[in-house]
Amino acid sequence: MLAINDLHVAYGQSEVLHGLNVSVAPNEIVAIMGRNGMGKTTLMKSLMGIVPTKSGSVMMEGTELSKMASYDRVARGLAYVPQGRMIFSTMTVKENIETGLVVSGEKNVPEDIYELFPVLLEMKGRRGGNLSGGQQQQLAIARALATKPKVLLLDEPTEGIQPSIIKDMARTLRHIRDTKGLSIIVSEQVLSFALDVADRVLVIENGEIVRDEARDGIDAAQISKYLSV
Repeated sequence: MLAINDLHVAYGQSEVLHGLNVSVAPNEIVAIMGRNGMGKTTLMKSLMGIVPTKSGSVMMEGTELSKMASYDRVARGLAYVPQGRMIFSTMTVKENIETGLVVSGEKNVPEDIYELFPVLLEMKGRRGGNLSGGQQQQLAIARALATKPKVLLLDEPTEGIQPSIIKDMARTLRHIRDTKGLSIIVSEQVLSFALDVADRVLVIENGEIVRDEARDGIDAAQISKYLSV
């Protein structure tokens, strides 16, 4: 579904990602773990075209994305939930989700989105800025799903979220994968969440992938070493 080959990304003269190679299968959830500053967000932004690629290839279903504008990538089926959620705080919940409908040309929010997130249906007339952190995260995911993606990117979705809601989020993401048949890449620092949600866990260290393991064979203690400050 998504193939990243020899991806190099730099800010000016400073290279941040040094030849990353990652493949994501259809219907697979991949967690990319690492401490702050290791390149997780840079990878997400480069996949979306927010940060330009220095060299390398990003292919989705055989189509090269690396030279496309961000909106063309969304039209191709790539959706992004940024770190910090970035919802439109003065717009209502319903209006926030409707911004994702521009890609499909639909006028109304699909019922299945509200079925995934019942709290958003209850609050659809409320301003996004008045929601809790967990509710805003649900709203950001709902907005991304409104674009009908094939691949969903989530950058640090558990940041600022209560532990009880983190468990629910993992369950919801697996349900989204199972019902909508999409692939999910999630960047994360919370190991328990990654182990709950992912089929595979990758560790990024200083802009390079240093571990790539199937969920069933993971040594959590080894992964934790890369996450401790």
